[in-house]
Amino acid sequence: MTLKQPLPERIRPSTLDGFVGQTHLTPRIAALLNAERLPSLLLFGPPGCGKSTLALLLANAHGTKVLRLSAPEAGLQQLRRSLSGVDVLVLDELHRFSKAQQDFFLPILESGEITMIATTTENPSFSVTRQLLSRLHVMRLRPLGREELMELGRRGGAAQEAPLTDDVLDFLSGMAHGDARAMLNLVEYVAGLPAENRGLDGVRAAMPEIVSRHDKDGDSHYELASALIKSIRGSDPDAALYYLACLLEGGEDPRFVCRRLILSASEDVGLADPQALPLAVACQQAVEFVGMPEGFIPMAQTVVHLALARKSNSSYAAYLNAAREIKLNGPKPVPMHLRNAATKLQKDWGYGKGYKYPHNYPDGWIEQDYLPDGLTERRFYQPKEHGDEQRLTNWWRRLVRQRKPRTE
Repeated sequence: MTLKQPLPERIRPSTLDGFVGQTHLTPRIAALLNAERLPSLLLFGPPGCGKSTLALLLANAHGTKVLRLSAPEAGLQQLRRSLSGVDVLVLDELHRFSKAQQDFFLPILESGEITMIATTTENPSFSVTRQLLSRLHVMRLRPLGREELMELGRRGGAAQEAPLTDDVLDFLSGMAHGDARAMLNLVEYVAGLPAENRGLDGVRAAMPEIVSRHDKDGDSHYELASALIKSIRGSDPDAALYYLACLLEGGEDPRFVCRRLILSASEDVGLADPQALPLAVACQQAVEFVGMPEGFIPMAQTVVHLALARKSNSSYAAYLNAAREIKLNGPKPVPMHLRNAATKLQKDWGYGKGYKYPHNYPDGWIEQDYLPDGLTERRFYQPKEHGDEQRLTNWWRRLVRQRKPRTE
């Protein structure tokens, strides 16, 4: 090892005894180390949780020739040239390969000529093809806990010949957000400070701002977005604002947040507050116009409005009901009286015959069938008596009572 190497690389463990974290996987890791044959694996977890370290430990325990590559730097031509004689391939950032590139590994893993241990920070359900995923054993790694980060910090301080106190290590572990690499980089930075500035007050002064880490391409991206929408759906403005702040302060693309708010305005608020959707669209336009960081202002207003609004998913559910009918039984022919007779021949065929123009009748309504034959008694939309939806459907409800009943 050389001092020119970053501290995380210098103290990377060469045996499992030095590996920190992932105690929930200890029995499984031990079994893999002792297995006669190592299966191909996918290690999934946030940055700095030990994926690459664990991959190398397993690979070196089973392979006489181990090749480590990173997907962004390894094209398929380079891979073909490099794989000759390789027992175990350690491939970092598998998600950076396109779906077509991932297909390259299918016959190799199927034949068993090479064992692959891949790593990814992205949810493999979205970033890895189903065919490749079926050939890999997935192991999910967790962010490191505070005590685990502090233990790494002690090792890093010793390697730098600059041991740090527990209160400093505790402070740094809070900044690292479960990321071992971030923790060791912070330790390396603090170790470079003058000795008199390595106390807690000196370290705080040297790093006045704690930058939250939000992996926009990783699993936290989906977890925070899900928490935001579920908090809105649950009418909790405080929680919704908190998750909005987590996303924006972590560097999330505001356009992604605006898209989620527009969808929530229709799916969760819907007809209970018809102004929710125009508000969400206006929010998107405002954010595009004013930019960031001020864009948080219209987003915060929209999030609070959506959280406080009455909720109805009746239109969303109605569409799913209609879509389910089509998937089960296929689309049925449009009734002849609803077809447009654009040509004389179509008119001769009966297109449009018998259609009653509602505006020619009192109240702008006349009873006639609009659904195809076999579905005229089906009802997909079930209104809720929430907010404005009750007012909007009063007239329609009176019409429903005049018509023959439909089944759900």
